[in-house]
Amino acid sequence: MPAPTVCATSPRLNVAVVGAGVLGRLLAWALLRLGHGVNLFDAAESLTQAPAAGDPARAAGWTAAGMLSPTAELECANAEVFAAGLRSIELWPLIQASLPLPGPGFELDVTSGSLLLAHRDHLGAAQRVVGLLAHKAPASHAPRRLTGDELRALEPDIHGPAHAWLLPGEGRIHTPQALLALGHALHHLQSPNRLRWVGGCVVQSVQAHTVTHALGTEHFDWVLDVRGCGANGPVPVLHAALPSAHAAATQPDAIRGVRGEVFTLHAPGVRLGHPVRLLHPRWRVYVVPRQGDHVVVGATEIESADRSPVSVRSALELLSAAHSVLPGLAEARIVASEANLRPALPDNLPRLHQAPGLTQLNGLFRHGWLLAPALVEQALEGMLRLPGTTATCGAGGGPTPPLAPTTGGHAPACSHSAAAWPLAGGRDSLFSQVLFAPQGSA
Repeated sequence: MPAPTVCATSPRLNVAVVGAGVLGRLLAWALLRLGHGVNLFDAAESLTQAPAAGDPARAAGWTAAGMLSPTAELECANAEVFAAGLRSIELWPLIQASLPLPGPGFELDVTSGSLLLAHRDHLGAAQRVVGLLAHKAPASHAPRRLTGDELRALEPDIHGPAHAWLLPGEGRIHTPQALLALGHALHHLQSPNRLRWVGGCVVQSVQAHTVTHALGTEHFDWVLDVRGCGANGPVPVLHAALPSAHAAATQPDAIRGVRGEVFTLHAPGVRLGHPVRLLHPRWRVYVVPRQGDHVVVGATEIESADRSPVSVRSALELLSAAHSVLPGLAEARIVASEANLRPALPDNLPRLHQAPGLTQLNGLFRHGWLLAPALVEQALEGMLRLPGTTATCGAGGGPTPPLAPTTGGHAPACSHSAAAWPLAGGRDSLFSQVLFAPQGSA
């Protein structure tokens, strides 16, 4: 069956979104709010229940601690990641407010900032990191040294570290709550003409206008592939989602899984109001507060696609480090431990491929929650502002010029350039229009 022809008589698209992690749910929600029909494919069975830990259908977003840390990530990221992270921090409260009520909400803090901590013996290694962040971040977001009294006033239960810095403009999001809130919002929109949920479906291949799975091949006006580690086989040559990434590559890149291990602790009586990173010469450990007297401790970063349970070594290192910062965690109860895989490309930067009938976004690595809203905003601009991005002709629709062809295997010249991402910000972007629209407009 050939790819659909296009017509300019109707703006409504029949879209496939492949992958229902944070990217897929945000894309589906935005497209529905813009009036398009959405077919959402995922290996997980349910939109409103999380897959079990260790299940390959469990997206990395379920496991992530949810630190929104554009400045801290400058240790190994670049200015574009920082800028996109700031844009996402602007967008998350709007996303939260756009979800229909009544419905489950999610915990979100984008104003408190985060803390960097170091023990006395590790000051040299900490100063190297803090100096790098101060060099790369603008003055408004540079680390601010805290005195002992200032640290005790902010976090009275932190004991042990001799050095502390505040990173302003950082925050945190409760990742399982956010995925469930988006899932419930989408679930209530299911209908034959709006949202079709295709759960328990392992997609075998994705091409422009087509999705192939065990039951056959389906055709759409547009396909968005955001499967993360579920993207089997080499990923096509992708354009950089951020300007400094290597957009000129000519060989396919393979998505690799990077193992991360985390713990969830129940710690009644332990007070923690800020996400905390402990700077250590060998590894980084974070402790992130959550509602209900819970904290998340993580995370390892191991070059392995192993999803097996957390190792003894990782447990000892992570929990000992967390206890050295918050002694009150000695009596906390381990309520969950989990390993999952971050989807990464060779340079650990996200990539975006835009071509007529197909958008592919992958490789968010450990920046998924930090970058997702900004990259969804960019993907929508590229998809819906492309010339020829119109709905399939219905019965009686006359012939119209086909979509612009790709050039040399890359996205067409009319594709929204990743380097132009900052121009998509503000109320003029399609994503912003969705978020500022009244709730009843979905």
